[in-house]
Amino acid sequence: MMNLLSLELDKNFFENIYYGNTVKEWCISFSIIIASWVFSKLIYWFFANVFQVFTARTKNKLDDVIVDMIQKPTVFIIIATGIWFGLTLLKLHTTIENAINNSFHIVMSVLVAWLSVRLFDAAYEAFVVPWVKKTDNDLDDQLMPVIRKGIKSVIWVMAIIIGMDNAGHDVGALLAGLGIGGLALAMAAKDTVSNVFGGFTIFSDQPFRISDRVKVAGYDGKVSEIGIRTTRLITLDGREVSIPNSKFADAPVENVSREPSRKIVVNLGLTYDTPVEKIEAAMTYLREICEAHESTEEKIIISFNQFGDFALNIMFIYYIKSGEDIASTQNDINLKILRKFNDNGLEFAFPTQTIHNVSAG
Repeated sequence: MMNLLSLELDKNFFENIYYGNTVKEWCISFSIIIASWVFSKLIYWFFANVFQVFTARTKNKLDDVIVDMIQKPTVFIIIATGIWFGLTLLKLHTTIENAINNSFHIVMSVLVAWLSVRLFDAAYEAFVVPWVKKTDNDLDDQLMPVIRKGIKSVIWVMAIIIGMDNAGHDVGALLAGLGIGGLALAMAAKDTVSNVFGGFTIFSDQPFRISDRVKVAGYDGKVSEIGIRTTRLITLDGREVSIPNSKFADAPVENVSREPSRKIVVNLGLTYDTPVEKIEAAMTYLREICEAHESTEEKIIISFNQFGDFALNIMFIYYIKSGEDIASTQNDINLKILRKFNDNGLEFAFPTQTIHNVSAG
């Protein structure tokens, strides 16, 4: 008798109504949500311990990347679907039901976009990056990262538009409003617009490429990245600097890497008591040192060009070949000049002043 009474009480308990739904309906709804969470954990474990182990044995690395990329988005899609399905079984207020459905459409659009972006990244790393590395043209090295960001941005924008449209929002009216406000936004963001056009100028004119050393706006460094809005340099101090692309369109850009050779100008001052013969010998020594060095070009300019205030000046101009170590070449040539001049009694002048003291009477 007591067992029958207990069963009757339990049955009546599950038939109790709270907020428009019975306890049984609430339990089923939450059970579905919990089950979806548990199922997502099982799927995550399956990806990590079955799929990844299987793909690790294959020679193709693309399947490893794809499995890794879809793992987390898939788990969140299962959880979101379980929450939505569990809540739709309940009898809720119309406003709440609409909010749940609209939120589900937006969340699913974002999750699908996230999954699409990760799959696109996997395909990009597997196919595009190796192809870009094989080509000799540097233009694709500059354009492909920009195209990559552009495609990912388009995916996200399309996901937001589709999600809002499925959620019942008037996307057409929203886009029209954005079009009207676009002019005002463009006026407010004129610097950004000028930077974007500056980026297109860099891509079309190609005043420099990635890894080129350039001097612009007071900075001297190697180009590490060319973007739509900014270009990044690694300065000679090792610091990264982001320069707006409009600077490259408005200011002179000196591409150091494209110089055919580095011009070096050296002014050597000999003492005034140096004989003419030794000055001629000094000029011969300079030519011989430069011609014997493998890092210099054949064009050499040597001239006894000035009677200075305290020295007989010899102008020595030589050119270091493109791609050679400039600092090392200068150091080597200067040391050879110093040794040669010292060995042959050629003295360098330094500022001196002679005072004649005339005694009175």
